[in-house]
Amino acid sequence: MMDMTMILGTPDEKPLDRICHDGGFVGIFRKIACVGDSLASGEFETVDEDGTKHYHDRFDYSWGQFLARMAGCRVYNFSRGGMTAKGYNESWAESQGYWDPALAAHAYVVALGVNDLLNRGWEIGSEADVCLDDYRKNADTFAGHFAAILQRYREISPEAKFFLVTMPPQPEVRAGKEDRIAAHAALMHRFAEMFPGTYVVDLNAYGPAYDGEEFRRAFFLHGHFTPMGYALSAKLIVSYIDYIIRHNAADFKEIGLLGHEEKLADGVYETIL
Repeated sequence: MMDMTMILGTPDEKPLDRICHDGGFVGIFRKIACVGDSLASGEFETVDEDGTKHYHDRFDYSWGQFLARMAGCRVYNFSRGGMTAKGYNESWAESQGYWDPALAAHAYVVALGVNDLLNRGWEIGSEADVCLDDYRKNADTFAGHFAAILQRYREISPEAKFFLVTMPPQPEVRAGKEDRIAAHAALMHRFAEMFPGTYVVDLNAYGPAYDGEEFRRAFFLHGHFTPMGYALSAKLIVSYIDYIIRHNAADFKEIGLLGHEEKLADGVYETIL
């Protein structure tokens, strides 16, 4: 008889002990939305001889699209280089039509915070800044805007699952900002406790350090990733979500019931979410 721990894992397994190269159980989600900044957008950074920097969002190279090709899912890039939770919530998502119910997803992978907290130094806030009854009353802090994004997408897709991504450690590049990175990770865990169907992809605790000469030579193009860097990030995020699904299988039993099938012709159906 087959040992089911070979499939579901053992109780002492850590999130990234098993690296998926084929999408794993992430394939149970037919539509996934990736909410984020430049690293969710496949952004490449180039530098002219005079030091002028240029930034190019190449979504086909984003970790979300690598995920799509690995797991066979449809993935939406709800992202842009330089994005903040505040900008996303206050105007940008609306201007892009990302609150449209027609774009509802089975799962949302949300990776925001670098620009808000590390690059701009805005106030992080806390779960006390969140009004569970009305996101419009959330405080003007990172916590308030980030939670509002979760709340608005929860209205659009009430049974969807949410995966909140923490920042991987960068002890050299982000020296002196460790406390803010740790505070961001702690907030993600508190949100996972506050909101149903919400989990943390804690790269800060379990991921490799996105730092060091060898790592940056292989996976970084100036301040952003190379194609290999985005592919690596996809493998880590897919592997972590696969781990979450395997270790919380009961939570995902009804994913296949989201939406409905619409008959297009005899024997031809399309799933409508």
